[in-house]
Amino acid sequence: MDQARSTISKIFNGEPHSYTRFNLTQNMEGDTSQVEMKLSSDVDEEVGENGVGDHLNHNSGRKPYVVQKIERTPKNICFLAATTLLIFITGYLIGYFVQQKKDLAPSKAVTILPIGDSDVQVARETGAAPLMNWDDVKKFFAQNLNESKFENTLREFTSDNHQAGSVGDEDLGNKVVNRFKGCDIKTWTDEHFIKVQDLPVSGSNKVTFKGKQESVDGFLSYSATGKAMGAVLYAYYGQENDFRFLQDRNVNMNGRVILVRAGKISFAEKVANAAKVNASAVLIYPDAADYSMDEKIALYGHVHLGSGDPYTPGFPSFNHTQFPPIESSGLPSILAQTITAQMATNIMRELGGQTAPADWGGINKLGDENDIITVEVNNVLAEKKITNVFGVIKGFVDADRYVVVGAHRDAWGAGFAASTVGTSVLIELACVISEMVKRNRFLPRRSIVFASWTAGEYGSVGATEWLEGYLSSLSMKAFSYIDLDGVVTGQSAFKVAASPLLYKLIEGALKEVKSPDDNTVTLFSRYAKGNWEKNVLEPLTMDSAAYPFLAFSGIPSVSFRFTTTSDYQYQYLGTMLDTSEKLNMALSSKTPKVAMVAAQFAGHMVLRLIHDHLLRMDLKNYDNVIRANVAKINQKVIALQRMQSGLLPKALTVQWLISASGSYSRAALLPKALTVQWLISASGSYSRAARGLATDIKNSDLEDIEKCRVINDRIMMVERNFLSPYVSPRTSPFRHILLGSGPHTLKALINHLEVLRMEQPEADTDLFRKQFALATWTIQGCANSLAGNIWSLDNQI
Repeated sequence: MDQARSTISKIFNGEPHSYTRFNLTQNMEGDTSQVEMKLSSDVDEEVGENGVGDHLNHNSGRKPYVVQKIERTPKNICFLAATTLLIFITGYLIGYFVQQKKDLAPSKAVTILPIGDSDVQVARETGAAPLMNWDDVKKFFAQNLNESKFENTLREFTSDNHQAGSVGDEDLGNKVVNRFKGCDIKTWTDEHFIKVQDLPVSGSNKVTFKGKQESVDGFLSYSATGKAMGAVLYAYYGQENDFRFLQDRNVNMNGRVILVRAGKISFAEKVANAAKVNASAVLIYPDAADYSMDEKIALYGHVHLGSGDPYTPGFPSFNHTQFPPIESSGLPSILAQTITAQMATNIMRELGGQTAPADWGGINKLGDENDIITVEVNNVLAEKKITNVFGVIKGFVDADRYVVVGAHRDAWGAGFAASTVGTSVLIELACVISEMVKRNRFLPRRSIVFASWTAGEYGSVGATEWLEGYLSSLSMKAFSYIDLDGVVTGQSAFKVAASPLLYKLIEGALKEVKSPDDNTVTLFSRYAKGNWEKNVLEPLTMDSAAYPFLAFSGIPSVSFRFTTTSDYQYQYLGTMLDTSEKLNMALSSKTPKVAMVAAQFAGHMVLRLIHDHLLRMDLKNYDNVIRANVAKINQKVIALQRMQSGLLPKALTVQWLISASGSYSRAALLPKALTVQWLISASGSYSRAARGLATDIKNSDLEDIEKCRVINDRIMMVERNFLSPYVSPRTSPFRHILLGSGPHTLKALINHLEVLRMEQPEADTDLFRKQFALATWTIQGCANSLAGNIWSLDNQI
């Protein structure tokens, strides 16, 4: 082998060469194997004992082949000339294409960084720059939007029957696929097999009061089934404070059938609140004070206090998935049914009992123990195949980082405002950005995934099952979600619900997009009214598809809507009257115009997220949220100290109260070292980590694309690190300690302190102690992750 290597070395070292042939032999267990390599086959040679052929005599009379001089014949001269010309042309073409590539390469541009305090904000980024000036991006985006296209798309996707899993739903899904393909967008689908509750095929749900039985058309999916009998009790909107008012009046609620208005909170929350007071059933109706529609109109919805398929909680509903029969903790244990306003009026006219508060509306009595009513719910459980549809526009720098834009396409009936408008905005937004890539040479840095969900009316089932099925794949890849459900129900008001990380992004879009009713002013000028956070922002609720993205998956999310400030908002969501005619009437026939502005607002956020060097997310806002919650906890504890001054040591600023029996005693107090100072320290660690990241950005070379990617990864981890790692996704799926739901949240800790102060039976000091410690360490863990390297951690606990 060494002799062979020496031979090849001589060939490439420029020594006089001749034909060479050699073979390699290797004796393996007595069997001789030979490999022969020929650099020329003109001469056969003898093989020596070592298996390598001898070199030809370099001094032979024959000239070596590789060093023979080329004769200067006319034929050879022409050949050399042609070769020279070919090399010249090839070099020219290479230079041309290299120059073209440079023209498309990133150019430096200005991007304001919103991270950190004002004294360390960076006003300019260089290198790894956007591939197009932001002003040009906005210009091309506006040029490609067309109101007439929205009108056509709204008409194309209007359907009278597209309930989840139906033929109509499947047809709309195919239309979405075809439109994506027509815009040169790569598509794929995702199937799930879910269990839902529907109305019985034969028979109906019934309500019997004072001997009169009535069948009802509307229904609430996921209600308990069977019969319940009890005395009627009116509870206003069924909020926690409404039931607390009844408790303060010593009203017996055990086994009662609760009658409540629709509105203020979700159907699921009303039923959950009633179950807490041991009611037997809940009846929900649209009151004339909130709904001006026909009093015979029925309501449709669901009462699962959660999202996704409640029969596979925390797991995806794939066809091949085998799980033991388990149910979501958010499924109600009591019956729930909607009734018409007419039926509710007939019931309330005959109620006795205590007088209702004056501010509870026109009802006079709350209901007496003798006002017996029977509720019968016969909903049936059915398995359905649902199909989510996706399209993607891939980025040119960080293609594996993407923003998700989604809308559900199913509805109980026509669902024009509920689903058709959002689906149309999704389609047009995807096609416009695709057109920018094809014709305007817009090259997004990151990717965009467009999602058409189904089974949204059952509680964001399609979206949640996708999250559950691909959570590990989405981790550290999906950096934001923009929800398009119900984006247009009016135009006199504008509301946004979002993660605090996205507030700066939202504010920027408000200042750049024009108002739908006045093209001379921006949305900010039209709706902010001096304080946009106060007048535009609203809490993100569980019935929004953005909620599971944020509270379950830890993906910063935003949901927005054009609505109205009048007493009568668009009232037809969740009814069979949600049609194009009703929405056009509410908008004075401006639906396509307002839908286009909704697309502009969503598009500006999407384009910012895929265009800038660094993700436009403001870490300071979460600092403010944490500090506000810490302040509330401190206030509650101070109030508790004053009440329990004989029990709490005065030296403690804040002290936990624990007792196995729930009573207060000196022996039950925690050690003095265990104070709320832990939480204060964790809050301070987060503040310092946020400022530290801003400093790292200021001192970093952002011409390095990989450096930008590392910084963006640190930003993306913030939301995910607010998911408590100490609770099960099956029992407490919304693990976000600041915006989630469950005893692990800071809001629950604040409420628990109030329960402790009032010495209520549900007070559990052991649970409070545990959740307080876990919430504290979750915040500290987020700060540690944000700090970056392990040697940069600020762990002072």
